[in-house]
Amino acid sequence: MDLVVGIDASRCRSGGVVAHLIGILSECDPVKNGIKEIHVWSQRSVLDQLPESSWLVKHNPSSLEKNLFRQLIWQFSSLSKELKAARCDVLYTQGASSVCLFKPNVVGSQDMLSYEPGVLKNYGFGKDRLRALSILVLQNLAFRRAEGVIFLNRYSSRVIQKSCGTLSNFTHIPHAADDKFNHVKPALPWPSAGERPIHCIYVSNILMYKHQWVVIDAISSLRSRGYDVTLKLVGSGSPRAEKLVKKAIDRSSEKGAFVERLQFVPHADIPALLAESDVFIWASSCETMPVTLIEGMFAGLPIASSDRGPMPEVLENGGVYFNPEDALSIEGAIEKILCSFDLRSSISKEAKSKARQYNWKQCSDDTFGYISKIHKELNL
Repeated sequence: MDLVVGIDASRCRSGGVVAHLIGILSECDPVKNGIKEIHVWSQRSVLDQLPESSWLVKHNPSSLEKNLFRQLIWQFSSLSKELKAARCDVLYTQGASSVCLFKPNVVGSQDMLSYEPGVLKNYGFGKDRLRALSILVLQNLAFRRAEGVIFLNRYSSRVIQKSCGTLSNFTHIPHAADDKFNHVKPALPWPSAGERPIHCIYVSNILMYKHQWVVIDAISSLRSRGYDVTLKLVGSGSPRAEKLVKKAIDRSSEKGAFVERLQFVPHADIPALLAESDVFIWASSCETMPVTLIEGMFAGLPIASSDRGPMPEVLENGGVYFNPEDALSIEGAIEKILCSFDLRSSISKEAKSKARQYNWKQCSDDTFGYISKIHKELNL
């Protein structure tokens, strides 16, 4: 046991990426993969969430608490020196938009926004689009320089390699979801006709590629046809997407009385909201790894899901699919769930069974096993 691994988590920003870092370190078995120490470089707010262990060393250079420019300068000019000083044998870069030149380097792909066809049009021609294009260039360079790349699924691997070129060494290791979602129990049985409304839930930030306004149109149409269905939207979002949500509410015949908005809900409170729901809706058209969808799968709810991106690969036969930009398609998928007990039962069981493969222990073992494998191959 002598391998020393460095982890560059300096670009660790989103909740999903932080959760991934916490998950793989909390479940890490150093002995299994011949690891002596793991060194992590990140912001103090991230490091404070990581487990305490004799083999885990946390680094918080002052530059990582500064602006993005200062962080990139540190990553380019100082990180390699700090890795060598810590006697690291291999670097795992958790976010691919890196300018560190240390080798050997295993890069993790965590961002699809710059690659998904059609998504960049949502950014217009301002600084957000420029940022997305800059991330694409940085990531492509990092992928090509890396000795190994970890993709979250086959879909992202296929799409990204169309941009960066065919890579010689890569693997697929999906994220996991918190086990607490596996213990969600429905608060109420499926209602008999007229007993109570059927509650649909969509948990996601309100963003242009999440299509909440199209879901509102679909639910509104179902209600106009006599279905007593409500919608709970959990999450806040960007001004442009929020405007589309407001317009959808305003044009509905009931002025959105059937829509409940919940913003800034702590992640720990989401299982209780799922337990109060009957149908889980997932209408995103761009995901690297849809962890929120996996949480819905764990909860055992019947799922109506977008047919875009990695969703069919993740959910497989555990849901009814729709085009997330077509209200009629969403309406039809939800209606199938509403009208068939057998369908609801079969997809719920299938999704829950499928979700069990997305666990942090497996993710951690596979991640550090791959990092160790890359190091061994280079030192044969």
